[in-house]
Amino acid sequence: MKKDDIVTLAGEFVDTLAQCSLVATGTTGGRIAAAHGLDVERKLSGPHGGDLQIGAELAEGRVDVVIFLCDPMTPQPHEPDINALVRACDVHNIPCATNIATARMILDDLRLRFQREA
Repeated sequence: MKKDDIVTLAGEFVDTLAQCSLVATGTTGGRIAAAHGLDVERKLSGPHGGDLQIGAELAEGRVDVVIFLCDPMTPQPHEPDINALVRACDVHNIPCATNIATARMILDDLRLRFQREA
């Protein structure tokens, strides 16, 4: 996972993300919270089952969007769990961003929706 990139991205959209209930794997959630003061529910680290915990919440209808920035050039020890999370997004029709460009599009749309509601 591209932890530095997701922390930077969270900073770009901190006002939007502050209006959301955020959930993340342990290390990533801690870094986002520390860097930007956002309230993040932290699950286990990815290799210890955090991806699966988030996937379970997704399957229960408690997740609206997934942003999981992957480094396609680096193998992950918990790659089957990552694939299962992405597959769960497809099964449950949940927007899923695995790269910065898609994540920005999703977050831009979310920001516009919040602005219209205000």
